[in-house]
Amino acid sequence: MLENDIRLSVKAALDEDLGHQDASQNHPSNNRSHADITAQLIPSEKHAQAKLITREEGVFCGKAWAEQVFNQLGGEVALLWHVDDGDLLVPNQVLCELSGPARTILTGERTAMNFIQTLSGVATLTKTYVDKLAGTHAQLLDTRKTLPGLRTAQKYAVTCGGGVNHRIGLYDAFLIKENHIMACGSISNAVTAARNLHHDKVVEVEVENIAELTQTLIAQADIIMLDNFDINMMLEAVEINNRYKKPETEPGYRGAKLEVSGNVTLETITNFAKTGVDYISVGALTKHVRALDLSLRLQN
Repeated sequence: MLENDIRLSVKAALDEDLGHQDASQNHPSNNRSHADITAQLIPSEKHAQAKLITREEGVFCGKAWAEQVFNQLGGEVALLWHVDDGDLLVPNQVLCELSGPARTILTGERTAMNFIQTLSGVATLTKTYVDKLAGTHAQLLDTRKTLPGLRTAQKYAVTCGGGVNHRIGLYDAFLIKENHIMACGSISNAVTAARNLHHDKVVEVEVENIAELTQTLIAQADIIMLDNFDINMMLEAVEINNRYKKPETEPGYRGAKLEVSGNVTLETITNFAKTGVDYISVGALTKHVRALDLSLRLQN
């Protein structure tokens, strides 16, 4: 799925810059090599070398997207990488050397850099949060609060920063929230319906208080999301959940995994993790994106 999404998202990004091609019309503007009118100022036979550099530290991500950009522009540009996805970066580090037609390098540079700077930004922020979980067993999760069209790309970037993917979309796991519970009549009804519909899918329920937590444990959900719980409520939830745990030799329900959501910041996440919860989900990883500062320069 990721490979297909890379191809489609790169095509969409190039369409934004170069216009949508209409194969039914035989016109020079339909050829992508001629769509960049500024690049046409450069002689077609001129070759060039360039270096892609980061201006700040971070975590690199986006190699496959950059390669796909130049593949879709004709594949005449050679990319020599000095980093891999997940590598830690230092200021002024050379990420990649490019060589090939000057026109193609300049046509593709912004699109390639847009993907790298955005995905590296996600990976970098993710690592910052993950570092705050050191010494605890809690894992950092992403959410569906992603940039439209970049869901799988951003979730991949989260893994490069050391985070873990929550569900990819609405199809691969149940997340039963307040409105679902209201429509189904109760937490028990909602969980039972989910099991009957797709017995092989993970069932998660979002709860807003201890009473709902207990109801969800009785219904035997797989994961319980503690929505906007304070630390004392988290500690109580962990204690209650522990009562359902049994030795591995005994059959039956062993409680749920507990996920914290809401009010999670770099200042609060460590204390949240120390309560003993299993997961902490952070929407900011993918929706509060600050791009990594990159630069591409042609060499003389």
